[in-house]
Amino acid sequence: MAYDPTGLFSSLIWWLLLFYLVLGPQIQHRQLMAGRKNLMLKMGSKRNSNVITMIHRQESIGLFGIPFYRFISVEDSEQVLRAIRMTPKDQPIDLILHTPGGLVLAATQIAKAIKDHPAKTTVIVPHYAMSGGTLIALAADEIVMDFHAVLGPVDPQLMNYPAPSILKAISKKDPKDLDDQTIIMADIAEKAVNQVRDFVFSLLKDRMGEDKAKEVANLLTEGRWTHDYPITVEVARELGLNVSTDVPQEVYELMELYPQPLTKRPPGVEFVPVPQRQEKT
Repeated sequence: MAYDPTGLFSSLIWWLLLFYLVLGPQIQHRQLMAGRKNLMLKMGSKRNSNVITMIHRQESIGLFGIPFYRFISVEDSEQVLRAIRMTPKDQPIDLILHTPGGLVLAATQIAKAIKDHPAKTTVIVPHYAMSGGTLIALAADEIVMDFHAVLGPVDPQLMNYPAPSILKAISKKDPKDLDDQTIIMADIAEKAVNQVRDFVFSLLKDRMGEDKAKEVANLLTEGRWTHDYPITVEVARELGLNVSTDVPQEVYELMELYPQPLTKRPPGVEFVPVPQRQEKT
């Protein structure tokens, strides 16, 4: 029987390729996790804080690097609450937030835990923390935002409709023209708005006073803006929120370790970092 080195080499290449496709994404993910942990420890050591992250991006993990879409979930609240419970009562907490929002229940649990922590709590927003992310940020003693980062309104959403818009639409109709399902939906919408408004008020009243807290709670939940309205640093300060723009450098470095998955479409934004010039004195 003749020896076929070409066939053996082809078989070896095939197995190496299969190994890369199956285990490559997992190995890369483990490397990212190690890098994240080192940066979090570095930042925590400098600020004498327990650094917690809740960063929702598409990540290529698992078999063949399939991307998973992320938002605030009950699993997130379980993890964050566990991290807060394990933090000594006299140690500050830095929570890095990057999220489009998610479940009101989960966001409320996290916000309550942040509010109740005895030591200083800081929510750091490098890019955006919308909806439920903003609800969590409101619970912190201080919000640290990149100057171009944004928060958003916290008006609840029902079946992809803003609850305040449902109530507004109902108010323009004669009750006899409404079916039972619409009436039930309006009832739920009213309860949802009241519940979120009351919770926001409870988060803010100790720091702002009751009158100002009530004003801000109404503004953020009444549907004055669309749900994706960007609350900038300037707007947040006008609302009376304690906002700083001193984002630690480690936060930006950390965000580099949460890459979007590679797709068939080329990236829409590319740039070559230019070394910063040293100012002459």
